[in-house]
Amino acid sequence: MSGQIENWLTDMDGVLVHEGVALPGAADFIARLTELERPYLVLTNNSIFTPRDLSARLAASGFAVPEERIWTSALATATFVSQQMPGGRAYVIGEAGLTTALHESGYILTDTNPDYVILGETRTYSFSAITRAIRLIRDGARFIATNPDATGPSSEGPLPATGAVAAMITKATGRTPYFVGKPNPVMIRAALNRIDAHSENTAMVGDRMDTDILAGMEAGLRTYLVLTGSTTESDVEKYPFRPSEVRASIADLVDLV
Repeated sequence: MSGQIENWLTDMDGVLVHEGVALPGAADFIARLTELERPYLVLTNNSIFTPRDLSARLAASGFAVPEERIWTSALATATFVSQQMPGGRAYVIGEAGLTTALHESGYILTDTNPDYVILGETRTYSFSAITRAIRLIRDGARFIATNPDATGPSSEGPLPATGAVAAMITKATGRTPYFVGKPNPVMIRAALNRIDAHSENTAMVGDRMDTDILAGMEAGLRTYLVLTGSTTESDVEKYPFRPSEVRASIADLVDLV
């Protein structure tokens, strides 16, 4: 792919931070983007937190990312449904990141006769809420989920995440959700629109082949896989697609900005 990289999209966990600690080169990379006034967004499939929350968490890790530079699967989902059905109604299982994004996009949150059931990340999945979602979907509500990740990280080990709960609802309803977050290129295209960028001069940095690199490739971006997250160099060979380049960490990309 030819063309100078003018815009950057980067994943957050495993690229910039790991369990609240900044990874090597992350602060330098963000500082260089800011200094050269390069358009960029930090992406996450996590729909729990608002951009303001995440900005504060990154600041605690040691570098400043303003909230308008953070793009979550919750924001992408709210953008998607408000384009599909402006001013609609949704029954939501999720936390502040998702409910705030939907409110700000003009959605009404309700448990009666919604247009959509929207499933996001939450640390306390309620059986009664899941039961309500199943009944609403069986009654005709459209099923949307913020992201397909089956598990999420915690200090004690993996936690069941949106994809796992979506599978339970699918089993009970026979309806598969439309997943908005990575690897769906819809999330990437919405991010490009947000910073008024074109795919041919934008790069995606990620630590996962099956979400970050796949989404970036399908959206036509140059892709950089970094090895500071969940993927090793030998893992790359298992996939039928490849990143544009593999680098040890985001520190190796600072000079490309």
